[in-house]
Amino acid sequence: MKVKVISVLEDNYMYLVIEESTRDAVAVDAAVPKRLLEIVRKEDVVLRAILTTHHHWDHARGNEELARLCPGLRVYGADERIEALTHKVTHDQELTFGAIRVRCLFTPCHTSGHMCYFMWEDGCPDAPALFSGDTLFVGGCGKFFEGTAEQMYTNLTQILGTLPKETKVFCGHECTVRNLKFALKVEPENEIVKKKLAWAKQRDDEDLPTVPSTLQEEFLYNPFLRVTEEPLQKFTGKTDPVEVLRTLRTEKDNFKKPKERPNPQAMLAFDWGLFSPFLEKK
Repeated sequence: MKVKVISVLEDNYMYLVIEESTRDAVAVDAAVPKRLLEIVRKEDVVLRAILTTHHHWDHARGNEELARLCPGLRVYGADERIEALTHKVTHDQELTFGAIRVRCLFTPCHTSGHMCYFMWEDGCPDAPALFSGDTLFVGGCGKFFEGTAEQMYTNLTQILGTLPKETKVFCGHECTVRNLKFALKVEPENEIVKKKLAWAKQRDDEDLPTVPSTLQEEFLYNPFLRVTEEPLQKFTGKTDPVEVLRTLRTEKDNFKKPKERPNPQAMLAFDWGLFSPFLEKK
């Protein structure tokens, strides 16, 4: 199982997962069709399916065009709002693509229909992979757009947090530096946060991805996975893990907000595909 990390849009990742014996492939969050198909051709593979984590335009906007260009393409997801959806999946459902096994993990909060995908190959010594969309990031977690702190706590502790610690985490966005700057504010004495932040800054300077991390690493520096630790409780003034998580998310939402945000008209233009000719030149 080979994972191609593909940077698109401003800070998004989409992924191409290749079954190396058959040269079949599945994509995760296919946002920019032209770029994805370039990689498919370069790798000399056949795109069989798309796994979509959630319906947001920057994760699902390429589905319809890919379905048109690739007859028979299967589009998996848990939300009816996902474009070109052909197969609606449920929690713990397993899919098979050649030797690649996929377990669907329902993680509602960022959106009410968010699904993560856990992949592995039986008998393979390589670590399994988690495609976490906008639920778990390197050093952070997604915003609670359509859910609650209780849901995110369940997602992070009972669903994703119990996966094998060696699991590689492939998330939906490159926001590691910003996440770790916040983590350092929360735990200024955490030496692992400092080292990871320095590493992430260097990767950012070299225009290189910071994915994947591992689940084991995330428990050492990701504040949203450390809600039972004393420094986190001290920072938030809370002891209940859900309340710690809720307070952390509020603090993170207000932490050094980017100075320039797309205005509503621009966001609508993206949704309507008016910028597609420009984006697909990437």
